[in-house]
Amino acid sequence: MLSDMTECGYVILPRMIHATTNRTAVYFGVLGRVLLLLVLLLPLTLLPLTSSAEATIPGDLKSVQDPELQKALNQLVNAQGWGGQVADQKMAIALVLLEDTGYRLAMLNGHHMVYAASLPKIAVLFAAMVASQEGDIEIDDVLEQDLHDMIRVSCNPCATRVMERVGRERLLDILQRPEYEFYDDDLYGGMWVGKDYAGAAAHSRDPIRGLSHGANPYQVARIYYHLYRGTLLDEKHTAMMKDMLSRPGISHKFVQGLSSQTDLKLWRKSGTWKDFHSDSVLVQSPQGNYILVGLIEGVNGDRQLEVLAREVHQLIKNL
Repeated sequence: MLSDMTECGYVILPRMIHATTNRTAVYFGVLGRVLLLLVLLLPLTLLPLTSSAEATIPGDLKSVQDPELQKALNQLVNAQGWGGQVADQKMAIALVLLEDTGYRLAMLNGHHMVYAASLPKIAVLFAAMVASQEGDIEIDDVLEQDLHDMIRVSCNPCATRVMERVGRERLLDILQRPEYEFYDDDLYGGMWVGKDYAGAAAHSRDPIRGLSHGANPYQVARIYYHLYRGTLLDEKHTAMMKDMLSRPGISHKFVQGLSSQTDLKLWRKSGTWKDFHSDSVLVQSPQGNYILVGLIEGVNGDRQLEVLAREVHQLIKNL
């Protein structure tokens, strides 16, 4: 069972205080010595662990969880019997409830990197938008079609051609730039694309886990969050990127889980390879707007992602 504790990390620094003279001991007396013992045993200073990636873009999505939403997500996962997978780091989830004045975040293994198959093609798309915005590539009709097909139907040759246009090393450089930090090897990693979507060997594996195509839920959620807020790219490229993520061409996992709902708008990218299943979506609905990211290692992971999307949407309705 998952507890209702959030993933907030703290370093506890106890302050060592010593009474070294008889005068001090007499002054404290019996009660004083008891109080001193308590002081020695209790943590006096709590310093929150901070991420350099949490202050790179104005109004960034910080990895501080909302207790109520976190409790609801924990209960959802426990009700489905998935607690063991979370404990074994075989399931990683991020949920962001989008509000007019801010957001509420819940995560389980939110900073854990997983092999994510085609999901990191969203990072390839982002890098292409940055390269275009900076005037280094032109999004002509051929490239635009490759970008659409890379996202909507997860075309592998399309993704490889886009990587060639952007530049493989430049793609990784863009993801690691200080102004974005969608991958940080000094902290938790993030999104990584170090291999063509083809049979060739990886040209650059991620420094933390050695993955060729990797992601963690928090960084995937960040890219959707800034796309939603319009704080990631200029207006032209924000609209272009959102258009390419819209109207998913493959109806499985999250899309299938939300298929019974009406009046939804979805922006989505998923991925599957063997027992690695991943999905990510930005949802706009009458019940509320939210971002959901799920990364699962397991034979039934595709079905679990379908259930996760359905149950999270019901959770949003009930909040």
